[in-house]
Amino acid sequence: MKKHQFHQETEAVRGGASLAKKNGPLSTPIYQTSTFEVTDMQEQVRATPTDRFYTRYGNPTSTAAENAIAELEGTDATLLFSSGMAAITTSILSLVKAGDHIVAQRDIYGGVIKFLSRWLPKLGIETTFVDTNDIEQHERAILPNTKILYIESPTNPTVRVVDLEKIAALAHKRGLISAIDSTFATPINCRPAEWGIDLVLHSGTKYFGGHSDLICGIATGRRDLIEQIHHGRTTLGGCIDPHAAFLLLRGIKTLAVRVERQNDNAMRIAEFLRRHPKVTRVHYPMLKEHPDYAIAKKQMAGAGGVVSFEVEGTGADACRVAEALNLFTLAPSLGGVDSLVTIPVLTSHYLIDPAVLKKMGVTEQMIRLSVGVEHVEDLIADLDKGLAVLSGARKEAAVAD
Repeated sequence: MKKHQFHQETEAVRGGASLAKKNGPLSTPIYQTSTFEVTDMQEQVRATPTDRFYTRYGNPTSTAAENAIAELEGTDATLLFSSGMAAITTSILSLVKAGDHIVAQRDIYGGVIKFLSRWLPKLGIETTFVDTNDIEQHERAILPNTKILYIESPTNPTVRVVDLEKIAALAHKRGLISAIDSTFATPINCRPAEWGIDLVLHSGTKYFGGHSDLICGIATGRRDLIEQIHHGRTTLGGCIDPHAAFLLLRGIKTLAVRVERQNDNAMRIAEFLRRHPKVTRVHYPMLKEHPDYAIAKKQMAGAGGVVSFEVEGTGADACRVAEALNLFTLAPSLGGVDSLVTIPVLTSHYLIDPAVLKKMGVTEQMIRLSVGVEHVEDLIADLDKGLAVLSGARKEAAVAD
C-alpha cells in the first residue's frame, strides 16, 4: 500500500498528475489513435512495452486514468478494461491455470457467479462458494490447489460487508491471492489495499464514471499481479477505448463529492424505508440492525448509494412499486448521478438458480435502488408515492372479496 500525500477529495481531482508548473492542456488529451508511429525499428522495439505502441497494449489517455486510480486506491498500479466483467474475467484468467481452484463468497454479482460456475469448469478450474462472513468456512474450503480468495464488498444486491482484515490475513497465511470487487464501495468509502487485499476490481461504469455514459472495468493492486494481468489483457483484447478513458478521468474528478452526497441520500432513504409499513426489510450497512453494521463502521467511511429493500406481498407487487416510481428511473446499473431502480431477480441475478438465490437472501420481493444526487426529499416523496400502490392493491382486493 502506498502512502497518500493528499486527502481523497484532492486525489480525485489531481491524483496521478504532475503538479509541476507547465504550459499545456489542463485536461488530459484524448489520444484517439489505434497505433503510434516511430522513426526507426530500434525505436519500435523500445516503444513496444510502453503506452505509445498500440492501444491494445496501452494508451496515454488510459495511463493518465490508471495513475489517478492507483493514487486514489493506494496501490502500485492499475489497468483499465472495456467493461467490469472484462476486468474480472481477464484478471482471474491471468492468475490461474487448469487444475487450480478458487474460493469465492456466495453472494456476488450474478455475472461473476456464471463465470466461476459455468465457464471456468470448461477450462479445468473449479470454484467453491462459501457464506459471506464465515471465515472458518472460507478456510475449510481451501484446497492444496487453491489460488484465489474472491470476495465482493458491499455485495450486490444484499449489501453485505466483508471483514477485509480477516480475509487478507487468511489469504496471506495460506499463500493465496485475495481479490475483491469493490464497485459498491469506491475508494472514497473504503480502500481495500489498506486492509491487506492484493487485487481490487471495479466496474468503472458505475461510480468512477458517474454519469451512465461509459463502460469500463478496473483492476488495481500489487505490481506483480498487474503485470501478469497486463499480459492477459493484451492477449484477450479487452482494453478500454481512449475516449472512454477520457470520460472516466472526467468522472473521477467529481467522484468524492458525488459519493459523499450519495452516502447521505442513501442513509436518509434507508431510514425512511425501515419505518414504512409496507417494507418488510431494508438492506443498508449503516443501519444498526444490519448484520454487518460493526464491520461497516470499522472499515468504511460511508456505505455508498445502493439500498435494497423487500416489500410486503409478491414479486409482482415489487414490480408494481418499481414501475410506479418516476425519479428513480427503471434501468439496470448503478452509481450514476441519476437515481435508478431495478428488480435483482430480473436483472443482475437473472437466471441464477433459485436455491442459490435463497442462500444469498435474494427474493422476488427485493427492489434495488441506486441513489443519485437529486434532493433527498424529492426522492423520498417518489418512494412514498410508489409504495402507495401496495395499499391501493390491498383495498381493491378487499372490495373484490
